[in-house]
Amino acid sequence: MTQHVVIAGGGIGGLACALALARAGVSVDLLEQAGALGEVGAGLQLGPNAVRVLDEWGLMAPLHARAAFPDELRVRDAHGGQTLGQLRLGAVIRARYGQPYATIHRADLHGLLLEAVQRHSGVRLHLGARVAAYESTASSVRVTCEDDSVFQGAALIGADGLWSRVRTQLLGAHPVRVSGHLAYRGMVPADQVPAALRGNGVIAWLGPRLHVVQYPVKRGDWFNVVAVVHGVLGAGHGGPPGGDPQSWSHEARWNDLQHALGPVCPDLRAMLAAVGEWKLWALNDRPPMAGAHEQAQGRVALLGDAAHPLRPYLAQGAAMAIEDAWTLGRLVQGQRDLGADPWPEWLQRFARTRWARNAMVQSRSQRNGTIFHASGALRLARNAAMTMRGEPLLDNPWLYNGPPAPVA
Repeated sequence: MTQHVVIAGGGIGGLACALALARAGVSVDLLEQAGALGEVGAGLQLGPNAVRVLDEWGLMAPLHARAAFPDELRVRDAHGGQTLGQLRLGAVIRARYGQPYATIHRADLHGLLLEAVQRHSGVRLHLGARVAAYESTASSVRVTCEDDSVFQGAALIGADGLWSRVRTQLLGAHPVRVSGHLAYRGMVPADQVPAALRGNGVIAWLGPRLHVVQYPVKRGDWFNVVAVVHGVLGAGHGGPPGGDPQSWSHEARWNDLQHALGPVCPDLRAMLAAVGEWKLWALNDRPPMAGAHEQAQGRVALLGDAAHPLRPYLAQGAAMAIEDAWTLGRLVQGQRDLGADPWPEWLQRFARTRWARNAMVQSRSQRNGTIFHASGALRLARNAAMTMRGEPLLDNPWLYNGPPAPVA
C-alpha cells in the first residue's frame, strides 16, 4: 500500500502527476469524473520551465509533433496598433534557459500526457468516478465515489480543478473568487489569418479593460485567439444569466465581443473577424496560497488548480500543475529512509517546496491583469516602461529557470 496512490482528476495536472509517480515506481488509481477522457478549452503557453519537465519525461518528440515554437512575443496597443514591447523567443530563449517556449492546444497536451501514462501498466484509469468523500486513517486514505466505488491508497492527490471536492473536504467550503473578467476563445486556420498577422509569434494586444492574445498551435496550422473583457455571464455576453460558471463552452456572440471591445485597431479587428466560432467562459480563481497547509495535510495533497488556480495573465496555469507533479515525482524518486510509511513526510516536503512559488505566480498573474487592462495614467506608465525597458520587462528568469529542486 505504501507504493500505491489515488489521484482525483484526469486533466493535465492529474495525468502529469500519474506519470511522475509511475516513473518513480508508484502504482496509481486515477479517478476521472467524466465518462470519456478528454480536454476542452483553448490553447496554452508552455514556458521553458514546463518544457524542461516534459523533456526530462522523454516527451519532446510528441511535443514537437503537436506544438508550435514561437519566435517572439510582441506586445501591441489594441487601439493604436503600435508595438509596445518585444521578447525574443525561439533560439534566443532556448539559449538563455536551455529549453524552448512552446504554444499548444490543451487537448494536444492532454493527449500526449495520456499516451505517456498509458505506457505504464501501474496506472489504472477509472472513468465516471467522481469523488464524493475521503477518509484518512493512520495508514491509508479511503476514497468513496458517487457510484459507491471505493479506492484506497497511501495518499490522495486532489487534482480535480478549481471546483475540487478534495479541496473542499481538506480546507473547507469556500467560494471561488469571481474576477469579473470573461474570456472569449476561438481558433482560426492559419491560411485564414490576415497575412500581416500570420507570423510565428505570440501577439498580446493591450487596451483599457481588455486584452487579446493570439498565437500558433498545432505546428502552426492553426491560431488560438483569446479575448478577455470585463463583464459577467448573461449580462450582454453569451450564456444564460446565472449560467454554469464551471462551463468552458458557453456559446458566444461576435456582436457581444465587438460591443465589449469597442473601437480597436484594424489589424486586431481583422484577426478577431477571422474567428468562425466563439466560446465563452468566466475567469474565476482563489486568493494566493497562504501557507504549506493549503497544499498538503497528512496524507492528502492538492495539485494544480485544486491548490492554486490562476488567472491567465502569466500563462502559467498548466506549467504550475506540471511543476507540482514533477516535484512530487522527484521527492519519491529521491526517497531517503523515512521508515515504512513515508507519504506524510513526502507530502509535507512537497508542500514546503511548492506553496510559496505557487502563491507568487498567483499574485503576479493577478497583478498582470491589472497592468494589461490599465487605463489613464497607469496605461501611459505601462506603455512608457515597455518602450524604455523592452525585453527585460517581459522576461521572467525567476520563473523560466524552474522548477526549483525539492526542499529537504
